[in-house]
Amino acid sequence: MKCPGQDPRFLKVEEQVCKNCGYIVEIFSNEIKVSCPRCKADVYRENIPSCIDWCSYARQCIGEEKYKELKSRIETKKEKLDFKEKVLSEMMNYFGDDIKRITHAMKVTYFAEMILKQEPTADSRVVIISAILHDIGIKECERKYNSTDGKLQEKEGPPIAREILQKLGIKKEIIEEVCKIIGSHHSPEEISTLNFKILWDADQIVNIEDGFDLTDKEKLEKSIDKIFMTDTGKQIAKEKFLLNRR
Repeated sequence: MKCPGQDPRFLKVEEQVCKNCGYIVEIFSNEIKVSCPRCKADVYRENIPSCIDWCSYARQCIGEEKYKELKSRIETKKEKLDFKEKVLSEMMNYFGDDIKRITHAMKVTYFAEMILKQEPTADSRVVIISAILHDIGIKECERKYNSTDGKLQEKEGPPIAREILQKLGIKKEIIEEVCKIIGSHHSPEEISTLNFKILWDADQIVNIEDGFDLTDKEKLEKSIDKIFMTDTGKQIAKEKFLLNRR
């Protein structure tokens, strides 16, 4: 018997952000990966779902008893998702259909993780959570002040981040450091920890990609030398924006 869930009429589609270029890619429920239309990189599901999650015929296919058993296991597994997936989910729910802000946060997180690989003394939890939530105050700034000013983001972001992280049961000391980083993420003179520096550099990589003139190589190289706070972040930026551009 062919599984009725494979009938294309019953497939579902979801969106994933390409971690290489930030393009929003559609993935159908019967696919594990697709090729990004923009940069051709492979885009995988963050969590490959069981058909129990999405197929309306699952109960019919495997029987009521087996369905209940597997459904229970899946729900238990979901409760144990790692902190990154939980924080990402909260960030995306908070921003809703604001794909621009979601994409930015995911790209900053991607580069923060790249830098972390070469910075073993940093606290990866603090850095990753800070990367995901660093701009979380921007929505409230727009609502209250009709502005996205960095200082206003530093004011409005920490209370929102604190509420999210407390709900997720994140340790108090991690919450405090994350909120401190978010409260200074436009003011590098206020904080000098390695965790902050990694977040700063990851954010700068994405900001360069989105807002700099990449054709002016000399100016770009000087900016990278001046702006970046870690050798790893500086190296990644130069490899990304200057390599093969001479």
